[in-house]
Amino acid sequence: MAAQGHPAASGTPHSPVLTAIDAATVAAPDAAGVVDPRRAFLLREVFAQDVTRRLKLPAAEQRAYAERLQAALDANELGDLSGEYVVLVDRNPNVQAIFIYFRAVPADNWQMIGASPVSTGRPGEYDHFITPLGVFEHTPDNMDFRSEGTQNENRIRGYGRRDMRIFDLGWAQGERGWGKGGMSQMRFQMHATDPDRLEPLLGIRHSKGCVRIPASLNTFLDHYGILDAEYAQLVDSGKSLWVLKSDRQILPWAGRYIVVVDSQRKSRPAWSPAPGAAARAKMPAHADTAD
Repeated sequence: MAAQGHPAASGTPHSPVLTAIDAATVAAPDAAGVVDPRRAFLLREVFAQDVTRRLKLPAAEQRAYAERLQAALDANELGDLSGEYVVLVDRNPNVQAIFIYFRAVPADNWQMIGASPVSTGRPGEYDHFITPLGVFEHTPDNMDFRSEGTQNENRIRGYGRRDMRIFDLGWAQGERGWGKGGMSQMRFQMHATDPDRLEPLLGIRHSKGCVRIPASLNTFLDHYGILDAEYAQLVDSGKSLWVLKSDRQILPWAGRYIVVVDSQRKSRPAWSPAPGAAARAKMPAHADTAD
């Protein structure tokens, strides 16, 4: 993926204007040998260019989600987390959105890099879980893999087109969305979905419990290593990981946490519109047999 650069986003007044985002350039130390962590915000402009499904949140909403993120981190003894990207998901049926946040030091406020629509678990059918809440660590202990791009019996590419990355978060306790409910183990993943038949439906609950994301966001997360801190550590130690592409540009602020919250909203905000009638009309039969 060739990411063409833009002038630095607000909040990065001393960052250089890049003609192309290059990890080595972005991470280059200054004369004092220090890498300015505010360069991490350069990814705002790349997100705005490369991610085709985006949500535009008002500033007040961005701050509100920053507070939800901090509260979740506090509850998991990660309140001082900083210096790395964090992915936040609101599973609320009226929102269905994913956000990338960053802050340089614990004293700073979390600031949003970008946001996109998602689909999380829809209850009501067998083997469908409500996407679990909490803080989930993305670690090579549950090694990611890539989509083969094959269709199931209903002609749905559940993991999206070939070569899309599946971010595997391992086994998690999920609330069953069928029968009498209760909790069971589910395999929790974040991944792309069928680009033609299911991606247009992002923005409503529609998965079996995983987090479905746009293909362009999948590529963005993959290329810049937004969640690859622990993968990068393995590579630095000399290991070769086939799941990482040779042209990747993992940045020094790579993170490792996906946080799932529920904002408890009772109505849908204007900045997170539901799929339109045209998209819903094309909803394939048995679509929820895909992850």
